[in-house]
Amino acid sequence: MQTQPSIQFSKRLLYNLLDKRPPISELKKIHAQIIISSQKSLTDSLIHCYLRTNNVNVARILFNNYPFPSPPTLVWNLVIRAYSKLQGDAYKVFDEMPEVDVFSWTSLLGAYVNGGEMGVASKFFEEMPVKNDVSWAVMISGCVGCGRYAEALRYFGELGKNEHNVKTNEAIVVCALSACAHLGALDRGSWIHGYIDKNGISETSNIRTALIDMYAKCGRIDCAYRVFDRISKPDVHNYTSMISGLSIHGLGEDAIRVFNQMLVDKIKPNEVTILGVLNGCSHSGMVQQGLLIFYNMENSWGIVPKIEHYGCFVDLLGRARYLAKAFGVVKSMSIDPDVVVWRALLSACRVHRNTYLGERIVNHIGQLDSQSQRGAEILLSNLYASLGKWDSVSIVRHEMSKQKNQSDIGCSWIEVNGSIHEFRVADHLHPQIIEIREKLSEILKGAGLVGYAANINHVSFDLSDEEKEQAVAWHSEKLAIAFAFISTAPKTSIRVVKNLRTCEDCHSALKAISKVYNRQIIVRDRSRFHTFRDGKCSCNDYW
Repeated sequence: MQTQPSIQFSKRLLYNLLDKRPPISELKKIHAQIIISSQKSLTDSLIHCYLRTNNVNVARILFNNYPFPSPPTLVWNLVIRAYSKLQGDAYKVFDEMPEVDVFSWTSLLGAYVNGGEMGVASKFFEEMPVKNDVSWAVMISGCVGCGRYAEALRYFGELGKNEHNVKTNEAIVVCALSACAHLGALDRGSWIHGYIDKNGISETSNIRTALIDMYAKCGRIDCAYRVFDRISKPDVHNYTSMISGLSIHGLGEDAIRVFNQMLVDKIKPNEVTILGVLNGCSHSGMVQQGLLIFYNMENSWGIVPKIEHYGCFVDLLGRARYLAKAFGVVKSMSIDPDVVVWRALLSACRVHRNTYLGERIVNHIGQLDSQSQRGAEILLSNLYASLGKWDSVSIVRHEMSKQKNQSDIGCSWIEVNGSIHEFRVADHLHPQIIEIREKLSEILKGAGLVGYAANINHVSFDLSDEEKEQAVAWHSEKLAIAFAFISTAPKTSIRVVKNLRTCEDCHSALKAISKVYNRQIIVRDRSRFHTFRDGKCSCNDYW
């Protein structure tokens, strides 16, 4: 019997096959041919291909058995980068390198950032002998990803001094604008916009999307719309950013109008677009429009509702007092509801003082996994507290203590003279806290002249009325506003960002303060904007 001769592949052919970045099934066949034909010079390309298919172990075997004295620096960097994404042995590989370059340093920096070791990453970044635009992008994006927004802006400011001879790239600009958006740092964000124009940085779609988002989240929806209006052919990301911005400002009708224009322009919406539109309907009480979009999103645009869409839809129904219908939607969901969905429903029960349904919901949650239960107890506790049912509050909080659940601490940020100041509820840490509290007491007395009285219904502990008034007086946004009174000229607009939903007492207080002191106060809470002017709020008390 005659044996079939083996087919020999030329080096050029094998190289071309590897250059196409084949899937793992084909890559193994090519690897076999390289072994048969002894094409050792293709080891670099082979390592690269295995790393691209996330087969790090095979790549490391090839790397450790490199057929020549030492792999080139490029291959070392590829291995470090792969390990940095997997939080593996990037540090060990780096230490073994005979020669390192800026790509080596940046790859290891990425390993620290991806591992969440931002303290180590920051120190390592300062020690890097050379940095390029990618190094700066990795550091700044890492800060943003870990919620260290002020630190991200500090690095961007350092880069902007032009002492490093590094050209700012798109990724750096987008991350810096994102940090401004999170902090509500309008002055800094406007400066970055000017920096873009001054330095001739091309306004790509990503940068325009980030600018729209920044201006919207910093309370200047007019500036966001000007950026959007200058785009000749907006893409899905531009449209989505504009729609989401209008929605958080409670401009549901405008959000629907922009959404309809998007459809006229034959731009297909994505999951985030639909979420933005639903959010706009929710904050504007546009129930019918929200119903149409939610129930048609899969048939019309091929978008299957995700947990975020259900959460927004439940919020829409709950705000509009359709509590039983909202509960029915949650129970019939095709996916397991998360804490955000339950929070939306229970918050509606608290706002509309429906204890019966609130108890039913918590009993239902009790039959689910612990992840779904997380956060429900504190909402029920607040509901009982608002009705003065202190025995029930005590029982719920006793159960909470067993589970060791912690609620979010109220925190607010305000930008004054280019610096970001943070305040927590009942803050003791700010260096001017005594002066701030004195000013706050003075402001609240003034607010009382137009009928403001502390709303103590939602204080979650059985305290005396005087103690309850003190508790609500020291909420973080009130402290931030008192600091603004101390630090800015009279009649200057005040902008505050808060991590939680604005409570009813703060909402009433800020309306009164805006009237007595002739100040425009703009607050962005967890879900939307509130613009207080002349004793009224842009939300029309629908939030």
